[in-house]
Amino acid sequence: MTSGTVLSITTAPDYGAELVTHESVELVAGVGIPSDRHAGERRSVTIVCTGELAKAAAEHGVDSIDGVRTRRNIVVDLPELPRQHGTRLTLGDAELEVWRDCAPCELMNEFFGDGARAALKNRAGISATVIKSGTVSVGDTVSV
Repeated sequence: MTSGTVLSITTAPDYGAELVTHESVELVAGVGIPSDRHAGERRSVTIVCTGELAKAAAEHGVDSIDGVRTRRNIVVDLPELPRQHGTRLTLGDAELEVWRDCAPCELMNEFFGDGARAALKNRAGISATVIKSGTVSVGDTVSV
C-alpha cells in the first residue's frame, strides 16, 4: 500500500470558472463534490500527484508544474497515481475508484508553455468515482 497526503482541494462551478479553494470538502457517493462542475459524472473527482508533475516538469525543462493550475480537484503528495480502472483509493474518510487517466488539454501549453501538454501525457492526473461518502481535508492521508 502506498500512502501520501492531500495538499490542496479546489472546485470550479462551471467550465473555465475561477477555482474555489477549500480546506475540506464532502465527497458524496455517486456524485463527487456537489459544488463542482463534474458532480454526478462518472469522472466526478479529479486527482493529480506531485511525483508525476515533477517528472513532467523535468521533461518540459521547467522547475515545477503547479498542481492547482492543472485544474484538478485534489493535489496529493504521491510518487504516482494508479491508472487501472477500478483501483481503490482512500482520501480522508472517503473511498474512490479510479475511472480513467485524465488527458491533458491544450490549456496546459497555455498555462505552462509550449510542450507542457506532451510532457503531461499520462501525468495529468486521474478521474475517479466516489463509492463511499466522506470528508476530505487538506493534510488527510491518501492510501492506494
